[in-house]
Amino acid sequence: MTANPIGNQWHVQRLAGALGAEIRGVKLAQADSGDIAEIKRLLTEHMVLFFPEQHMSPDEHIAFGRPFGPLEGHPNLTERNAVEHPELFELVASEGGIADEWHTDLTFLKQPALMSILNMVKCPESGGDTMWTSLCAAFDALSPPLQEMCEGLSALHDAHPHDRADRMAIHPVVRVHPETGRKTLYVNEHFTRRIVEMSAPESDALLGMLTDWVQKPQFTVRYNWSPGTIGIWDNRCTQHYVLNDFFEERIIQRVTVMGDLPKGPGPRWRPWTDSARSSAMSRHDRQLLSFLDAEAAVAAE
Repeated sequence: MTANPIGNQWHVQRLAGALGAEIRGVKLAQADSGDIAEIKRLLTEHMVLFFPEQHMSPDEHIAFGRPFGPLEGHPNLTERNAVEHPELFELVASEGGIADEWHTDLTFLKQPALMSILNMVKCPESGGDTMWTSLCAAFDALSPPLQEMCEGLSALHDAHPHDRADRMAIHPVVRVHPETGRKTLYVNEHFTRRIVEMSAPESDALLGMLTDWVQKPQFTVRYNWSPGTIGIWDNRCTQHYVLNDFFEERIIQRVTVMGDLPKGPGPRWRPWTDSARSSAMSRHDRQLLSFLDAEAAVAAE
């Protein structure tokens, strides 16, 4: 049990060794500046937080999210409530149509999501859990030689899963969290396409290893939802995965706090373009060249 700055009692239960905490004793719809400060502190410590029995309306959900930063819905997916609540994204599923690949939200943007705030409106009696992994723990557990190599690399991300492969960004493979200073392994199987400084076969091998690595059980927490629970996670240091093992209706509403520019040690090598300009270019080679050419054109203006 902890006390927030204005004296309310918060019951904080850590859920796993690497990350995650469930919190009771606060009504988020009535959160004041002291409560927001305490949530930020707890999020820095635990990376993902769960607040059961909140049952927030869309207006309350949006109002709660605003003190954390500018909000967006989803840049690519159709939102059922876009007209009435443009800052809110809603997803209804009974089987499939969920994010059942490990990912960090919106890494195909130049400034990806900082944090996500999810309202579990309705969930099946069993199944549909979500898992999170600590990208800090994943980086820390790499061997020093591999850490050093990853710190000198960058990666291309795109929105191909949303049928928007034209939306791309390059980010450091190792991102430094701006508040804690911890290094995070910032690649994911859903949006990351290739390592910029490596040939395509080398990139495939390293990305395959890294995206498998972050899924190791010791870095993760798994949460079983109940209706009315609010989940909050830091997208700068986590990935998540929804288990597609349910057949009843599952309704989530999410607001997304937009983020800052990912920063890391910076690439130590030039982009690998020689093989990409050969006659046997892959789709990812073409994407990389297209992005680099566009960036060069903007820089020349």
